[in-house]
Amino acid sequence: MALSTRLDLRQGQQLVMTPQLQQAIKLLQLSNLELGQFVETELERNPLLEREDGDEQPVKDAAVEPVSEDGDYEPPALDLSKPVGESAASTFDTEHENVYPDDTRGDMARDMSSDWKSVTPSTSSSSGSFDDDNNLEAYVSADLSLKDHLTQQLQVAVRDPIERIVAQHLIDMVDEAGYLQGDVYGVASKLGVPDVMVARLIGIIQSFDPVGVGARSLAECLAIQLREQDRFDPMMQGLIDNLGLLATHNLTALRKAIGCDQDDLSDMIRELKGLNPKPGLKFGSVQMQPVLPDVSVRAARDGSWIVELNTDTLPRVLVNRSYYTMVSKTSRNDKDKGYLTECLQNANWLVKSLDQRARTILRVAEEIVRQQDGFLTHGVTHMRPLNLKTIAEKIGMHESTVSRVTSNKYIATPRGIYELKFFFTSAIAAEGDGDAVSSEAVRHRIKSLIDAEAASDVLSDDKLVEKLKGEGIDIARRTVAKYREGMRIASSVQRRREKQMQVRLQRPMAAE
Repeated sequence: MALSTRLDLRQGQQLVMTPQLQQAIKLLQLSNLELGQFVETELERNPLLEREDGDEQPVKDAAVEPVSEDGDYEPPALDLSKPVGESAASTFDTEHENVYPDDTRGDMARDMSSDWKSVTPSTSSSSGSFDDDNNLEAYVSADLSLKDHLTQQLQVAVRDPIERIVAQHLIDMVDEAGYLQGDVYGVASKLGVPDVMVARLIGIIQSFDPVGVGARSLAECLAIQLREQDRFDPMMQGLIDNLGLLATHNLTALRKAIGCDQDDLSDMIRELKGLNPKPGLKFGSVQMQPVLPDVSVRAARDGSWIVELNTDTLPRVLVNRSYYTMVSKTSRNDKDKGYLTECLQNANWLVKSLDQRARTILRVAEEIVRQQDGFLTHGVTHMRPLNLKTIAEKIGMHESTVSRVTSNKYIATPRGIYELKFFFTSAIAAEGDGDAVSSEAVRHRIKSLIDAEAASDVLSDDKLVEKLKGEGIDIARRTVAKYREGMRIASSVQRRREKQMQVRLQRPMAAE
């Protein structure tokens, strides 16, 4: 076969991921906190983008909200039979392009970041009382953290500057539960001080309030508290040294190791339960970030469900076209004009992406509510098996899009706040011709059966399988074991030991 060179023309199709499309996909999978950070970054980068103040919105643009006959506010219910696009709208004025993503109820929530104002305490010169406009919450002192509490005690307990530096380093190694974490004696070589000094300073920190702080293990924490109560006798020390036997409820081996009878052991265990295994948790050392739901659902008066976007989590941004017109007139070279055009395109695309993101989240949430109506009405036992493919087919989207939408998105329901992924559960086959059961409903039933078991009749995994099959649920033993372990429920052997120990502990108390 002879080799030759020739030129061929071929026509084909290829999907290209443009930067704008990549950005839209990225926005879709961001949580509301991550989205807020992303929008803040874009506001700093793009001069044509600005956050809407909210005060410029005229009153006449706000949607009229219906009021019931008894005077209570009644927001309009979404018509779940229509596409979401029919209920969402964008509002424009002559100077700015205002975008309200999926504003199904009209007036959007104000931007909280622009509403915060500093509060200056003032008192009346005549009566000494606070003004009516003052926020009383501003006068409440902040919670004292564990680190600050220990540092305050350190200033009194340690006078030497070098020892104070070493002790402060040790305090920084105390976690929120009050335990001293990390390589404690590595501090000596790191700071160039003797090991004896570090050991002595650890003892000083362990004498601080709360009692038990600065311990390096649970046993040491409990021992510190027992010493403070003058209850750390040899028998109690033996109990502390054998916490492993207590954890497995091996009371026979525990009595032999300590050398005591059943009554003494019961008294010591009861006393041990009165101690605090995590003494540092009563201090506000860590502020937990509350979950802000992206969507809310509530019951309407006609028995249907009202699905709404949480407008507090939606960024409100504007494209300042008047500023673009003003600056473009003064641009003299192609580089400046190109930069302005690029900024305008990026701003418009960001606004459209935010709008599309909100619409997509609402459509997915509406369909989930349709599919899991039984859960909202009756509880987890009526949860239906559901997968991404079912939702994607119903709303005409790809499974990957639904997967991105349900990641890190939360919905507030009358039964609590759940991640959207919570409603996607696998199916467990039913006996005979019955309908398949949701795996979440099966987990709930397993937990209910275990919670109701008696000390004399602890259910093994095999017995659980028999009971579930008697209720029409066809499930394997290994699946029951997997669900039980996933809920952190102990085996039947350990549960029997726990229940028997509780019975033994209650007998001396009843006798008293």
